[in-house]
Amino acid sequence: MLAIRAFFYFLLSWPIKLLVRTKVVLDKSIDTDSHESNQPIFYIVKHQSASDLLALKIACKRQKLPDPLSPVTINNQQFSRTLCLEKPTPILKWRKARATHAIEQGQSLLEQHELDAELDAKLIPANLVWGRTPTVEKNNANVGTLLADQESPSILRKFFIVLFSGRHALVRLSQPLAVRYMADNHGTSKDTAHKLLRVARVHFHRQTVAATGPRLMHRQQMFHALMANPAVKKLVEDEAKNKGISEEKVKQQALKIMDEIAGDYRESMIHFGERVLSWLWNKLYKGIEVKNGQRLRDLAQDGHEIIYVPCHRSHMDYLLLTYVIFHEGLVTPRIAAGINLNFWPAGPIFRKAGAFFIRRSFRGNRLYSTIFREYLGLLFDRGYAVKYYTEGGRSRTGRLLAPKTGMLAMTIQSLLRGVDRPLTLVPVYIGYEHVMEVSTYHKELRGSKKQGESVSGVFKAIKKLRNYGKGYVNFGEPINVNQFLNDNVPDWKEAIDPIDPQKPSWLTPSVNVLADQVMTKINESAALNGVALIALILLVAENNALTEAELIDQIDFLLNIQRKAPYSPELTMPDEDAKSILEHIKSLNKLTIDADDMGNIISLTGSTLLEMTYYRNNIIHTYIIPAIICRFLDRQNRVNHQQLVNNTVTIATLFKSELFLWHNESELTDAAEQCLAALADMAMIKQCEQGYWSIAQDHKAQAQVHLLGAIADESLQRLAVVCTQLKQHAPITKSKLEEQVVKSAKRLSRLNNINAPEFTDKKVQSNLINALKEHGYIVTEDKSQLMTTEQLLDLKQQLANVLDIEVLQSIVR
Repeated sequence: MLAIRAFFYFLLSWPIKLLVRTKVVLDKSIDTDSHESNQPIFYIVKHQSASDLLALKIACKRQKLPDPLSPVTINNQQFSRTLCLEKPTPILKWRKARATHAIEQGQSLLEQHELDAELDAKLIPANLVWGRTPTVEKNNANVGTLLADQESPSILRKFFIVLFSGRHALVRLSQPLAVRYMADNHGTSKDTAHKLLRVARVHFHRQTVAATGPRLMHRQQMFHALMANPAVKKLVEDEAKNKGISEEKVKQQALKIMDEIAGDYRESMIHFGERVLSWLWNKLYKGIEVKNGQRLRDLAQDGHEIIYVPCHRSHMDYLLLTYVIFHEGLVTPRIAAGINLNFWPAGPIFRKAGAFFIRRSFRGNRLYSTIFREYLGLLFDRGYAVKYYTEGGRSRTGRLLAPKTGMLAMTIQSLLRGVDRPLTLVPVYIGYEHVMEVSTYHKELRGSKKQGESVSGVFKAIKKLRNYGKGYVNFGEPINVNQFLNDNVPDWKEAIDPIDPQKPSWLTPSVNVLADQVMTKINESAALNGVALIALILLVAENNALTEAELIDQIDFLLNIQRKAPYSPELTMPDEDAKSILEHIKSLNKLTIDADDMGNIISLTGSTLLEMTYYRNNIIHTYIIPAIICRFLDRQNRVNHQQLVNNTVTIATLFKSELFLWHNESELTDAAEQCLAALADMAMIKQCEQGYWSIAQDHKAQAQVHLLGAIADESLQRLAVVCTQLKQHAPITKSKLEEQVVKSAKRLSRLNNINAPEFTDKKVQSNLINALKEHGYIVTEDKSQLMTTEQLLDLKQQLANVLDIEVLQSIVR
């Protein structure tokens, strides 16, 4: 019998190899080398299916895990390596499916642990999902979905599943279960084995829903559900009454709005897009680095409604993040896209990939805002993952923009409708070594009119496709919205109203706090990359040039700072050394290289000089604390330890909201102390017995500390401009002060050749003025006149100690 089965598997393996392509998602907790130890590995799968086991065999071989079809010998007793929960449904309906031997196998395995104290077998749940096709409503099911039904497939249906969906198979290998733990803590009885298998069934069901998504609603079903929504029905009645028109006419207006907004998700478009994007990424990028994908799978496994809130650098974000989520083994989200992207042919394609469209503004349009809010609530109710950009649009400077709070407010209002699933925001940091729109951004910042999206723009972008280096996607620490409200608004559930969600007084301030947390956690999860690091260095180097050896040393210095005193535990860094990083960036043609007899000189010139400010701004927040410290050390011969820490915390606090720093005051103090210890450990600075810090008497150390400190120069100069204008013109209104500060900043930027767009940005200056006011450097008197305090004079003196005298004189003049 075993020989016949082996021969059958051998014959079937050939068509399986031809028809099946598996995407393997492996939990990080699985040690792929553990099978080399003496402890055995077992698998548990849902179906006792030859195609499942052969597909699993292919996946396990790729991951260097044991063959699931091979037997395991324990204490001279042979065991099947794979436990199967269910047998296929018989083709003949009147026959019942027989039970597998999984319970007996499980109990025997548990008993072996009772007999052998050294035994510690691992059981890996292996879930196979064929095609990632979501379950559809019965009245919308077509022949393909009926034949490929995976709930309880017969042998005939499994044939069609493999035929139709074999090239889109997902194998999810979960965290191994320690059988020793089960045996020691729950016993070795049949009940324990039965409980283990029951838990496995629930585990597989949740994973399958996470990979394929909840039951699919098509557009017309959504329209019917929205029209039957109590809030929409009430609004239709009110609109008809207030405008003196028929309810039927208001319903037609409502349907037109729904048609404009709603997505039209098609699984076939996702698979087509996955193939196209796999080709595109291989053409454009040297690799896509993804961190913390396990967080998403854990949230989905626990039944959370996942809301992705990424930063917005490029139109590529829509494609890249969706692609990454799909390859993490999860269903792609429904994406809130700007209405400007709803042009032919992109609009219909995006809509079928799950995009729904949102107007830039719908203030005053109650019908539109209510329908959009209820549509978003419907997505949450049905369990669809959602993605939206809290910045509202793409950042033109490379820094995070101030968040737009509308979508977050509607997310919280969905909870006030009575959504009973936990809503969890997942901040996402997206970074690139090249953003294809960056040259356009600088034209727009210099006053050029923003170009609308169009078909011709798509073709122009395709013509420019080239080597873009690497892309980075870091999933930050999730924020549970329910828990956030419990912590900040303990009585928030009293505002729940499924018919007419209210806007309680606590909503706006709570949304503002939540939005700030989202942006902070995005920046907390930053990904350092070679382009950004080199931009950070060369933009502050004299003449924007260094020798190759100096540049390599400075890259190494910046990386070591983050290794010894990381900006945050979520920060990610390149694995390569500084020399390898530079060689990679050379291939991107962003650097000017001049060679002579003494070696290469690396510089930034022309348009690249402007463009590199964008990449610098992606990560400047991660170096602001060590940069401030180094600026004080570079400008003063000796600095008292406590004074240096206090001054650093004082200035960093003022940039906290602008750069979305995650630290509170005590954490800023700890960060400053950690940076000082790191610099001392690298022999860059030294401390005398009296506690004063100074730079080491080494030319290389002095040059490196000087360059690191220069990173903070532009920020310190902007702060000095605000302080000087306040001192000269107070009392002054905020609007007048902003006007004066921008004028002064523009003049200073010309005199000192500062090309950073944020240096003269009115919103950035306003943010800084608000920070000064919040921390007591400015007070408001009658008629909104701003007045200075003694604190501001102390701050101005601190800035005078770190800025060049020529710059200070320019600011005063």
